[in-house]
Parts: sequence; C-alpha cells; structure tokens
Amino acid sequence: MPITVLNHSATDWGVVTVFAIVYLGMFLGGLPRLKLDRSGVALLGAIAVIALAGLPVEDAARAIDLPTIVLLFAFMVVSAQMRLGGFYGAVTRRVGEMPLSRSGLLAALILVAGALSAVFSNDIVCLAMTPVVARLCLRRGIDPLPFLIGLACAANIGSAATLIGNPQNMLIGSVLQLPFAGYVRQALPPVLIGLLLLWGWLAFGPGRGSPRPAPLPPAAEGVDKEPPFDAWQTAKGLLVAAALLVIFLFTDWPRDVAALVGAGVLLLSRRLHSSHVMGLVDWPLLILFMGLFVVNHAFETTGLAGQAVNLLGTQGVHLTDPGPLLVAGVVLSNLVSNVPAVMLLLPHLSGSAGQAGVMLALVTTLAGNLLLVGSIANLIVADLARQQGIEIDWKRHAITGIPVTLMTLAVVWAWMHWMA
Repeated sequence: MPITVLNHSATDWGVVTVFAIVYLGMFLGGLPRLKLDRSGVALLGAIAVIALAGLPVEDAARAIDLPTIVLLFAFMVVSAQMRLGGFYGAVTRRVGEMPLSRSGLLAALILVAGALSAVFSNDIVCLAMTPVVARLCLRRGIDPLPFLIGLACAANIGSAATLIGNPQNMLIGSVLQLPFAGYVRQALPPVLIGLLLLWGWLAFGPGRGSPRPAPLPPAAEGVDKEPPFDAWQTAKGLLVAAALLVIFLFTDWPRDVAALVGAGVLLLSRRLHSSHVMGLVDWPLLILFMGLFVVNHAFETTGLAGQAVNLLGTQGVHLTDPGPLLVAGVVLSNLVSNVPAVMLLLPHLSGSAGQAGVMLALVTTLAGNLLLVGSIANLIVADLARQQGIEIDWKRHAITGIPVTLMTLAVVWAWMHWMA
C-alpha cells in the first residue's frame, strides 16, 4: 500500500513540520540559537500543534496519559523523600567502608545502584551517589572512572527490572496495561545477567584500565551537598516504597492511585516542608511528557505514521516482531532519547502481546548505555564527576558502554526467544 503523501492538507504538513522540529530538539537537546532545553521544545511544540490544527484544549488534555503522569509524579515524591532523608549517600558510604577488594567494592556498588534504581528513579540514584562514589575512590587511591561509569550503567540496567524503575517503563506499563509481577518475572533474569556482565567487564576486561585522573581538588574534599542521614525520614520513605511494591506485586489496585496515596502520606510531615520535597520533583520532565503526548497525538491524526507502518508491513517488517522492535528501539533511543522513542513506538504496539511491551522496555532502557548522551543518568554522572575534577569523555564511556550494551541486548534477545 503506497503512502499517499499528496492527499494531505497544508495543516497536516504544518503539524508534520512541528513534529520534525520537536524531535530535532530531542536529538540536539534543544534548538540552535534558542535558550530551550528538551522540555521547552516539547512545550512549544504542543502549543504550536494546538494552534495549527485548531485542536481544542480539551482534546489536547485527553491526549495526555494521566495515569503515567500521576505515577511518575508520585515516585518523584518518594525519591525526594529518600534523598532528603540522606538514604542514598548513607548507603553508598556504608558500602565504601566495607573491607572489600577493588573488584568486590565494584560489585557491591553495581548491585546497590541497580537495586535502588529498580525501585526509585535511576536519575535520582545517580544524582545522589556520584559525588560520594567519586570521593570514596579518590580517598582509597583507586581509579574512580570504572566505578562512575559502572554506576551510570548499573542504574540504567537495574531500572529495567520493574515498571517503576524509569519514566519510559512507567509509560509502557500504563499504556499497555502490563501486569507488574509478570513483567518483573520476565525482566529480572536478563537484568541480573546484565549487571553481572557489567561487573565482569569493569573488573577484569578492558574497561578496568584508564589513565589516573586528576586528584580531588582540596576545595571539594569536604563538600557534601547531600542531606545528613535521618533515620526516621528514611524509614518513612522505605515503608511507603515497600508498601507500594507489595500492592503492585500482589494486588490489581490501580498503580497510579496507590502511588499517589503513598506520595500524599509522605507529604504529611512535621519536619520536612512540602516545598522542599516538591522542589526535588522533576517538573521539566513532567512537562516534557505532556508536551510530547500532545505533539505525538497531533502527528498521529495526520495518518502519515499509520501509513508508514502499513507500508513497512507490506514489506514484511512488523514493529511487533522482536527483530524490528529491537532495532527501532536501539536506534530511536540513541537519536531522540528513550522516552521520546517509546512515545513514538507505543501507538503501533497497542493491542499486541505483552512480550512486545517487555521487549520495548528492556531494549530502550539498556540502549541508553550505548553512548554517553544516550541516557540522562550518564550525563548526570559525567557532570557531577567533572565537579570533582574527574573527566568522563565519550571515548572513555564508549569503552564500557558499547560492549556492555551489545552484550546485554544479546542477553535480552536470547531470553525473549526462550520465553516465547
């Protein structure tokens, strides 16, 4: 079936132009000569398509998947509670104080980062753990680069284990209505194998060696911006997180509602002001989600996306098949980032088997390790490491990121074929 591109109106092509500019912004991280980041580009894109297409505001609002936004917001509150309680830094320091060898310490940090990222936001975990890991390594006289790159990669890999580990998994679980426990059963084995492969590469492979980085600047030696450990606030956050996991695993209660109630419980505090908690919510990410929902909806109404997918189908390429989905997920995740990639692919998976959703979640998350710019978690670690006098460039990251990504994707491919 040929794509009848000439049968579309000027309005459709205006929407397509806005769509292309928005996703160019996703690729570049903003737009040239404009003070816009990805969230600003998505917001302006949504405004543009609403105006161009005469889209009623009510229809634009209905294009937003509210359960995903609510779930994402709620877990941002939970993660904020844990960070304000000093939990992440305390756990990292406790691991660093253990009498472990270099490879043992590396294994412990990878395991901790992966486990925490499966429940809390991988970005928040990297934000809190990176400065502590950097200082820990420099004080022990060991090269921090493998540990910091391992932290970023482990956070990405670990976050793939659940439907709450990262924003794209939340979106996939909400739109495709994937069962939480069923997803964990399918995703956990390849995630654990992936963490093991990461450790092996960094501990014994080419990823272990690198030039000695610059020493820690004296001014940064005593700097610790993380809040001090608060046992009560940490226990409160852990209790809510554990309760939510039990609800997700063993009940069919709506995940967004349960998480929102949990967030509400945490906001009821006599010691942590709600403005402090809300200040750690990633509002730009929520705006990015909402803007892309509107832009993608407007693009879908042009019919061009559906026609392109139908054309691929006539050539024997179906996005619901594992091979094409893996390739599309990896390519798009490294072109426009994994959240926009998932938003582009999800409409063409609706109604498909749960296997496609699991594959999409695993592939788009693990693909974030391929390049330094492939994941926000990678960039967070690189930026914070630079503040400690440690430079993580794209070449050093690629020594670990590329082989680890290829190995973990191969594991996912083999595992999903075996499960099928």
